[in-house]
Amino acid sequence: MEPEAHVSTQPYHSPVTLSATLKKGKARVRRFFAGVSTEGMLLVFLAIVVAFFALKSEYFFALNNLRNILLAVSVLSVLAFPSTMLIISGNFDLSVASNAAFTGMLFALVSEGGKGNIPLGVAAAIAGGLAVGFINGFLVTVVRVNSLITTLGTLAIFRGLAKILSNGQTLRVQGFDWMGKAQLLGIPVAIYIMLGVAIILAFVLRNTVYGRNIYAIGANAAAARLVGIRNHLTVFITFLLTGFLGGVAGLMLTSQLTAASPIAGLGLELSVVSAVVLGGASLYGGRGTILGTILGVAILGTVNNGMILIGLSSFWQEVARGVILIAAVAFDQLRVTVGGNR
Repeated sequence: MEPEAHVSTQPYHSPVTLSATLKKGKARVRRFFAGVSTEGMLLVFLAIVVAFFALKSEYFFALNNLRNILLAVSVLSVLAFPSTMLIISGNFDLSVASNAAFTGMLFALVSEGGKGNIPLGVAAAIAGGLAVGFINGFLVTVVRVNSLITTLGTLAIFRGLAKILSNGQTLRVQGFDWMGKAQLLGIPVAIYIMLGVAIILAFVLRNTVYGRNIYAIGANAAAARLVGIRNHLTVFITFLLTGFLGGVAGLMLTSQLTAASPIAGLGLELSVVSAVVLGGASLYGGRGTILGTILGVAILGTVNNGMILIGLSSFWQEVARGVILIAAVAFDQLRVTVGGNR
């Protein structure tokens, strides 16, 4: 008697069926990314983070703590907003934190620690920031060095110059705390500066030819050139703007610390990139908003503040920044490869 043939009870999926299923799944993901705005997802995530730390600490919603969160992210924000414009154009500036340390040191030296001519010190810091932006812009748009490599180099150069100018020492600054600690109607001046920069740059990006050109260059540089956009000039101006606001951030940081330190803002460039990419800007260029960056900064600031309130070591804040950076870049890649968004 012949043995009975084994009949599988498992359903058979042909390659055609599997391919169709995968296509349907990908289409659903694309519809998800198309139907939900980045800002909407960030708001939900921010609400979850806020709720978590509010439950963990009774002091989270205290007025002083909320003020501290905004003050803590003011310098980061002033650096991140112009960096958003650069990343939208398909470029980077990793020298922003070194710029802030360098310009803060220029202020301290020229103003003699706040005892001399403070307006001259402010002018020196702003000029120094513009010089950093000019050098970066020139190397990227004229010499044609990749912006990532260029600004990695200037990151080291201007951090080193800050140390050379101060002989590696921290210089005390007097009589210049209004930009970092003074309050107007109970709100620190630094927060007003942060909000002012956000409003101006958001308007520029959304409502000016220059802003639209930045998006066009990031989306397709060759096509932008063909329709008459002056790519190199637009990118050069954006580097100048980033350098200028790097000088402003340097003054704010010096005012907050009441000192100019050659290691001020060390590692802040990673937080800038994290905030911008977390806020929805694409590393491939062509996409991003100031509002998204505001939400990205808010998430980073809330996480840092919450970790302090619940008693976690500052070392864990570094771990959290690294995790958030990787997660933000990974999510950006997911949007591009699966969601079909660029």
